[in-house]
Amino acid sequence: MTVLSVIGAGKVGSEVAFLSAVRGLADEIILYDNIPDFLNAQKLDLLHTGIKTEISTDPEKIKDSDIAVFAAGIPRTPAIKTRADLLEANLAVAGECAQYLKGFSGILITVTNPMDANNYFFKKALGLKREQCIGFGGQLDSARFSLYLKERGFAGDAFVIGEHGEHQVPLFSKTDGAGRKIDVITREEILSEMQRASMPVISGKGGTVFGPAYHISSLLDVVISDRREIMPCSVVLDGEYGLKDCSMGVPARIGREGIIEIIEWELDEWEYEKIKMASEHLNCLCRKV
Repeated sequence: MTVLSVIGAGKVGSEVAFLSAVRGLADEIILYDNIPDFLNAQKLDLLHTGIKTEISTDPEKIKDSDIAVFAAGIPRTPAIKTRADLLEANLAVAGECAQYLKGFSGILITVTNPMDANNYFFKKALGLKREQCIGFGGQLDSARFSLYLKERGFAGDAFVIGEHGEHQVPLFSKTDGAGRKIDVITREEILSEMQRASMPVISGKGGTVFGPAYHISSLLDVVISDRREIMPCSVVLDGEYGLKDCSMGVPARIGREGIIEIIEWELDEWEYEKIKMASEHLNCLCRKV
């Protein structure tokens, strides 16, 4: 029996709960939100689908769940320039929600921005093993990267590491099996587009929902089914890529135990410089936690 907790029942959290129920990923889903009437409405809306998954709203049960998704907090708006600008507000939310995770021994997936810093916070504040803490964002960035590559006629694997934010690092060296080189000008153009990718969605409908929720549910499937796939996830590093004391997106093998292995890929010169900038930014951000 798999018990999934979703902390934050807003747009993304509720969609993750819905997709998880529809895909049969959990036998029980525990929903939590700090607005009781809204939380009850979300629970009823889920139950009215006729799904067989048990839905609970008891926060005291969160610590005993197998997997928890942290999606609570203030979302980004057009007025908020970067995800990092949400640190102060959402770190306070993370601190409030951490009380329900005391004694937690499962796998924690952090979604709330700035995701990398929040992932580091939970590992530090709760004393969790780093294997338990998975930061979500790299899958979504990679999907966007794939779209921009296809628009320009490039094929191959699309992987994005680094920060889930302004300092994301698309790995052009991993694209196109035919070996077509992507020049620096094109790389910078694509990176610039990726940095702005979410804003038309945020401006047009108030926030990204389908993309994040789909990829989070896919990540949950990989964990629950112990697929042991390599995915871009934010991990608290301890020497990998020459970095430590921060959480950053890297290729990691994911399974039922969480982070099974961190994969260290060789980077080209452009990627190395970008990852260095990302690490400096995230080290600074994580020191504030």
